[in-house]
Amino acid sequence: MSALTAGAALQWGADELASEAASRRDAELLLRAATGWQRTFVLTHEEAPLTPEAERTFRDMIARRAQGEPVQYITGEQEFWGLALKVTPAVLIPRPETEHLIEAVLAFASRDTELQIADVGTGSGAIAIALAKELPRAHILATDISEAALQIARENAARHNVAARIQFVHCDLLPEGLANRIDIVVSNPPYIPETDCDLPEGAEGALAREVKDFEPAQALFAGPTGYEVYSRLLLSSGNVLKAGGILVLELGAGQAKYVCEMLRGWTGVRVTRDLAGIERVVCAERV
Repeated sequence: MSALTAGAALQWGADELASEAASRRDAELLLRAATGWQRTFVLTHEEAPLTPEAERTFRDMIARRAQGEPVQYITGEQEFWGLALKVTPAVLIPRPETEHLIEAVLAFASRDTELQIADVGTGSGAIAIALAKELPRAHILATDISEAALQIARENAARHNVAARIQFVHCDLLPEGLANRIDIVVSNPPYIPETDCDLPEGAEGALAREVKDFEPAQALFAGPTGYEVYSRLLLSSGNVLKAGGILVLELGAGQAKYVCEMLRGWTGVRVTRDLAGIERVVCAERV
């Protein structure tokens, strides 16, 4: 039997994933992961044959994707802020909209200033590592309730040569003993209501299968309303931030108004939208 070629593999993979969104894009990503080929090579060498091992790997990857498993967990990698990060089912897959948190922090922070930053619920370490790369004098405390997630974050920090400036701590939200010591608290906390998990596929607000069935529930669901972690995080952040310190939080769609109401007593509260026009980030200053 003749070897499967790049072009034939790409078409077969796309056909197998026809029921999935962006099937050809996913097939291409998986083909590149299975073969080690760059995108330009795949697109310009359609007759290049796959090795038997690469073909077996590719077919297995396509089968996993057809069952709803996210591409990022299959390849083990996701890009965030231009950084290639290791991801596994132990961590939430970093989203492009979370990059707005980085932009918000950088609007307040200077590269030349020593800063103490806390990244609460660090997951893969995406936010902490991006900030460490952008702010060479910053020292970052990255916390997570999941030790498995912290191990992935440590690996990513070492991969990008910023591990010396990030302290990883296993705890719920923020550890004790930080009163008035932190300049900036940043977080993409769990904010999905638990009831959303029960919505039928296709219903308004229903989660995609690849999210609901594969990403860590602890990083997604906050409680019955979706605001439970916000309320606790605002309290603990108020305790650790210096006077004038900044809180930067990611928001779920439609949550801005209520979270802003929770920030009464803070000052400079402002909300920014993501590229889809959704109110995505709230910033506030501790009085």
